[in-house]
Amino acid sequence: MTKASNDDSLQTLWLNVCHHSDAASYEIIFHLLNAPLIKFSIQYVHTRQVAEEIVIDVFLKYWNKRAELTHVINPKTYLYTAVKNQSLNYLKKFSLVRYVELDESGKYELIDTADPQLIMEKKELFKKLDDTIESLPPQSRMVFKLIKDDGLKYKEVAQLLEISPKTVQNHLFSAISKLNKRLKIYMERAAAK
Repeated sequence: MTKASNDDSLQTLWLNVCHHSDAASYEIIFHLLNAPLIKFSIQYVHTRQVAEEIVIDVFLKYWNKRAELTHVINPKTYLYTAVKNQSLNYLKKFSLVRYVELDESGKYELIDTADPQLIMEKKELFKKLDDTIESLPPQSRMVFKLIKDDGLKYKEVAQLLEISPKTVQNHLFSAISKLNKRLKIYMERAAAK
């Protein structure tokens, strides 16, 4: 099936929903676009659960306003735009980071709107985290960075360092334990200030 015929089929399903309140067509549209729309939303909100809620909300609004949406020519574009807008609205409401439109091109840039005190505390925390990582034993530090920074799997790290996956796991567990202890002490001191 070509892209054009897919778009035509989607348009037909869309109109069935809008004109006839066809629940079966609505379900088909939902099953076709739910997963891709969630992935798209995750690019903005970075959390699967929030992305799922956004997509469900968009589909509910579509169902509730279906009679008003007969004018939509490209349902896929309409739903992607709605999910993008809902995702950006979520960020405006719940995030210290804002997407700001740079110009009419539709390109966005992340802007941190946190207060200076919070920014300083974050920098201090990240410095403490970096110092703690650097103070780890060399093998644990290497394992931690390969897994957490470079995104390698246990087996890949094991092959690269010529150690067993269990040893990789032990090094990672040890590194995370030390980080947790050091950061817990730091957080307790910061809370006491």
